[in-house]
Amino acid sequence: MSLNNQRPTIAVTGSAGKTTTKSMIASILRQRWTIYESRHRKNSFISTEKSAKRLKNIHQAVVVEFGILYSGNIIKHCRFIKPNIGVITNIGTAHLGNFGGDVTKLAAAKSELIQHMDQSGIFLFNADDENSKHLLINSFPGTVIKVGINKQANYRAVKVEYTDEGMSFTVRLKGRYVPFFIPIFGVHNIYNALFAIAIGDLLGFSPREISRGLRQYNKPVMRLVTTKLKNNITLIDDTFSANVNAMKAAIDVLTNVGKEGPKIAVLGNMLGLGVISKDAHMEIGKYAAMKEVDVLYTIGDDARMISQAALEHGMLPENVIHFEHKRYLFQALEALSQGTTILVKGSRKARMEDVVNYLIAKYRE
Repeated sequence: MSLNNQRPTIAVTGSAGKTTTKSMIASILRQRWTIYESRHRKNSFISTEKSAKRLKNIHQAVVVEFGILYSGNIIKHCRFIKPNIGVITNIGTAHLGNFGGDVTKLAAAKSELIQHMDQSGIFLFNADDENSKHLLINSFPGTVIKVGINKQANYRAVKVEYTDEGMSFTVRLKGRYVPFFIPIFGVHNIYNALFAIAIGDLLGFSPREISRGLRQYNKPVMRLVTTKLKNNITLIDDTFSANVNAMKAAIDVLTNVGKEGPKIAVLGNMLGLGVISKDAHMEIGKYAAMKEVDVLYTIGDDARMISQAALEHGMLPENVIHFEHKRYLFQALEALSQGTTILVKGSRKARMEDVVNYLIAKYRE
């Protein structure tokens, strides 16, 4: 492994977890260095061009997020800022519709990072992500680092547990097991943290610095933000975006956090899925039924298929309701039981934050 005394320049891409991973990496490096971090939600190649103009000599490291919609996008990112450390968080369903529903084409587009980053640098990926096998890794001559939980990896989390405030887990660093905590729920967020831990460790940061950075990272808004409301109601706001992997991860959080009262999922449309849209929505309905969500409310034309599949897989009709308008959904949310845990999620254009805002106004302490 060698960066040839270059400034660490880290680019994060992937179908989910980009912003959280970027924020975690930046928080760790900020424990010791002056860094440049790309601005929240700004991940187009035009934004990367603007970032390139903002870089200064005082910046000891650079952390940027590369978003893609189509093939060739990452090549453009790399022309403006060429990373020597590259991260692909996972290959999921986000923007899969732009690639004809073909995950191998999406993986090839993500692999542009591997091909156009510094070829003597470090590339990191998720060993547990089934679709990572489609990444074009074999031709990369630099250092390849794997993170994971279930499979063998260079940085592997064990003793994974939900706590009252987030997730705890342990990682072996330099021969000893180090406990970590992240102040956000979800096993999927442990993968994001593993990328940050690996990069921090590879760049010489101590376990204490890494741990402090993870505890202090800037949590992105509308991404699994939990709020305690009156009557011991827990609201989980995950309304920033939605795809199959993210929906499943959010349902996992709901069923793990919800312990006392009913567990309610309020789900909107997943957009940008193209030819796989019907199958994707049906898959989420099946998953909600399998995970024993107590009540499922859906809204949006596509989300109707989530309800349909949940009924087909055993959820009781009285516990599955599809709404045509949010005002009718609000009426159903007027009298939540003591100890309810409620997840609200959908694509950005579904404006599911309207539901979050209603719940906060209705049940504010």
